[in-house]
Amino acid sequence: MLKHRIIPCLLLRNGGLVKTMRFSKPVYVGDPINAIRIFNDKEADELMVLDIGASKERREPRFDLIEQFAGECFMPLSYGGGIRTIEQARRLFALGVEKLCVQTAALEDSVLISDIAERFGSQAILASVDVKRDWRGRPRVYAAAAGKTLRRDLLEHVQALVAAGAGEIVLNAVDRDGLMNGMDLELIRAVTRDLPVPLVAVGGAGSLDDIKAGIGAGASAVGAGALFVFHGPHRAVLITYPRRQELVALLGS
Repeated sequence: MLKHRIIPCLLLRNGGLVKTMRFSKPVYVGDPINAIRIFNDKEADELMVLDIGASKERREPRFDLIEQFAGECFMPLSYGGGIRTIEQARRLFALGVEKLCVQTAALEDSVLISDIAERFGSQAILASVDVKRDWRGRPRVYAAAAGKTLRRDLLEHVQALVAAGAGEIVLNAVDRDGLMNGMDLELIRAVTRDLPVPLVAVGGAGSLDDIKAGIGAGASAVGAGALFVFHGPHRAVLITYPRRQELVALLGS
């Protein structure tokens, strides 16, 4: 078992698998069930599925689709998108989802995180924090569903989510999303400096060296989308995942 996890992050839009750049311009890249089967064969550590339209459209998760995902998935499955109630959480866990990823509801009120942590354990709840840098390069909390930055301190927000019961933080660098030009190492270092729970860093990974750099900066795990669905300079769609030997050589056992 590797000390650090490498997690494919699949984005859903209208039931299909897409990939974005800086949280915009979603490009269709295939059938999510097919992608899950490939990641099964590649023995991925975990899988994260995020419905990027659910919270924006204020609709609940597509339970029928998620049930299919859980039925196909041989690895731990995390899901995020449209989760607003403890009943939705209960239903998702009953379908076979192992972890829930919450952002929009937690921006409004962290009580949902507390409720899920109290009932199902903190290991079952991930708090997602999207970060977008302003014109001066300062990191700002970004509300993806609303499409705007918020006037709240990033580190205080993260600590409040942990205090509410979040077992992990998913930190997504919006400005790096889909670009495959390296992770925001400064951001990772700043957030992990006094963080008492694991951090999953997302955004910008374009190579195994980028993954290693993200872990070296303090991340417990690295999530990636474009790295695992695109190949070559023309971004041809090719679902892939590093071989176990490559990861052991990169990160150690």
